Amino acid sequence: QVQLVESGGGSVQAGGSLRLSCAASEYTYRMAWFRQAPGQEREGVAAIYTLGRSTRYADTVKGRFTISQDNVKNTVYLQMSALKPEDTAMYYCAAGRLSGGIWSAVYEYNYWGQGTQVTVSS
Repeated sequence: QVQLVESGGGSVQAGGSLRLSCAASEYTYRMAWFRQAPGQEREGVAAIYTLGRSTRYADTVKGRFTISQDNVKNTVYLQMSALKPEDTAMYYCAAGRLSGGIWSAVYEYNYWGQGTQVTVSS
């Protein structure tokens, strides 16, 4: 059972930056960040394929968010810049044992963190 521990959420004004961290208890092939706002479905934000370090991003965050990894620490980061009020959500780290399929689909991931809140005020 892979355990994921997130940190780094908080409150920031629009235009500001935050960095989220997700420490995994062991290696997995793909890790991702999802977010869920109240009353909305959980959506994929970014993913990284830990072997080749290729990345994927939702169109809504391209150019503003960067996902990266530290393989030694089994930790994935999400650097968020130019934050907007619409980025406000609970952010979840996810890990998948396989690297195929749709990166942004919730069902592709086997393990989830507890979530960290990000609030962006205008």
